[in-house]
Amino acid sequence: MSQTVTRIRSLADLEALHRQYAPELALRQAREAAAAVGTEPIRVMVCKSTGCRAARSEPTARAFLQEVAAQGLSDRVRVVQVGCLGFCRMGPVVVVQPGDIFYCRVQAEDVPEIVREHLLGGRPVERLLYAVSPKEKARIAARKDLPFYKGQERRVLKNCGLIDPDSIEEAIGAGRYFALAKALLEMTPEQVIDEVKRSGLRGRGGGGFPTGRKWELVRAQPGQPKYVICNADEGDPGAFMDRSILEADPHAVLEAMAIAGYAVGAEQGYIYVRAEYPLAVERLTTAIRQARELGLLGDDILGTGFRFDIEIRLGAGAFVCGEETALIASVEGQRGMPRPRPPYPAQAGLWGKPTLNNNVETYANIPDIILNGADWFRSLGTPASPGTKVFAVAGNVNNVALMEVPMGTTLREIVYGMGGGIPGGKAFKAAQTGGPSGGCIPAEYLDTPVEFDTLVELGSMMGSGGLIVLDESNCMVDVARFYLQFTQDESCGKCPPCRIGTKRMLEILDRIASGQGTMEDLDALEQLAETIRSASLCGLGQTAPNPVLSTLRYFREEYIAHVRDKRCPAGKCKELTHYRIDPERCKGCGLCARKCPVGAITGEVRKPFVIDPEKCIKCGTCAEVCRFAAVVH
Repeated sequence: MSQTVTRIRSLADLEALHRQYAPELALRQAREAAAAVGTEPIRVMVCKSTGCRAARSEPTARAFLQEVAAQGLSDRVRVVQVGCLGFCRMGPVVVVQPGDIFYCRVQAEDVPEIVREHLLGGRPVERLLYAVSPKEKARIAARKDLPFYKGQERRVLKNCGLIDPDSIEEAIGAGRYFALAKALLEMTPEQVIDEVKRSGLRGRGGGGFPTGRKWELVRAQPGQPKYVICNADEGDPGAFMDRSILEADPHAVLEAMAIAGYAVGAEQGYIYVRAEYPLAVERLTTAIRQARELGLLGDDILGTGFRFDIEIRLGAGAFVCGEETALIASVEGQRGMPRPRPPYPAQAGLWGKPTLNNNVETYANIPDIILNGADWFRSLGTPASPGTKVFAVAGNVNNVALMEVPMGTTLREIVYGMGGGIPGGKAFKAAQTGGPSGGCIPAEYLDTPVEFDTLVELGSMMGSGGLIVLDESNCMVDVARFYLQFTQDESCGKCPPCRIGTKRMLEILDRIASGQGTMEDLDALEQLAETIRSASLCGLGQTAPNPVLSTLRYFREEYIAHVRDKRCPAGKCKELTHYRIDPERCKGCGLCARKCPVGAITGEVRKPFVIDPEKCIKCGTCAEVCRFAAVVH
């Protein structure tokens, strides 16, 4: 905590702390001081997000601290552990300033070389720099020159990977809490809501409801108290947008929730975050404590008389608690199950009181809208979907990563631009967006702008921002079955259409995948889907059939191949897959036989090998290791 400001009581106090910790000012002052002794200050930023921690970034950070101390560089080199830089595939990631030099996959044993060659010698370690492909000799040093960052517009993620998330001083130095000051000191609650409405910000957690309209509805409700909730119960498979924001820039959400409290007339906020996000919980706990100590949460914020505080509520990992009425029930200490609407939470939410509920990314957009204005926010994106969107891109894509792009960016730009394309040069087949509530978008729509309404027209949805890339090796029946299995497992069971209907749909998909399906089953799937969509109690049940409907719409021929031809074109459904070796392609290298776990492949070197169908367990290892595409199914 700062030694010069113990409590922020006014805008002047906030500005003083900002001047002390603003990154550009601190760097300039350090350079001036260093110039006197002929040295250059250096900032080493080591990613300590969940992804990089899994790749062992903590030993890397410790190694930097130890090596810097051992070389006597502690006065001019600062090692900072930061949040997610987005390029998860390259973790552990290290960035060195000045120069913004981007190092990839840095392990503890690499640190002495970086300190010796770069920090002392001024020569970046080339072998640890980014290369577009393994065979590419040319290396890219500066972060801004990496293809992954080109095309991105990092607004929500602007502080991610730049500041220490455990330091409120660095957050203020980077501009946090000035939007709250502007709202409290220069704007009425109605003006705050009007600015959010004019921005066109739509909820980033699901269906895209206009954020300003939701705020307006809560403020219009009579009576007190009112509540503000942040939905951080991110449960979609492959999604890690909200987690990364909370881990890297938690004060963005705290500031936005305080602004929301002022706008709607609430004094208490709750962040509902799943317990499976221990690092996010840790960062939030620290951030809330620091904000209270500095007077940015609690009583008389910035001397205005406004009171607002925030508490954390841990979720147990139930996917249904992403639905707002189920989430509210869980915050109240009840079983997380949805209830009929109306009344909507804006009318009767937490403990029956008017309640505002937005997700992490929605809140993270608010401070910049208040500081820079609605027109600035609308300068990116499309008229119907302004601003940017954070995507967690995963699946069969070279760059598994977190990225932020303007709304309206095409799938092709996301997958083949920032995403780096498909591994092994395989063909793109589909992109699954919106998680279990979304659908699959085929290759023919690669040039479609990604925005709320176009995705709905294609039979999918934006959801919270998970984007799973599928290639030619994916079976679309299997994909639909995976998501329906997930939804069926996570159904709270309260309403029969979801509890029973998804079970019946899953049984049909199981029959189709095992070769027992009929053409009538395809009609039954569509009929069941329409019933579930129209009769389920909550949005999760109503959207559960989307993965099945979208794959039936765009990949019906694969379903027909499973039913009529008893064949899985992608070779994923074991009961319908029969591996054999094409004697014309086989070179007789014997690699498949050596790798087969059950000894089902026999033959002589330089002669075609043969698979024994009785022994084959259909694991696909032979097809994966064959360098001549001789194993077919």
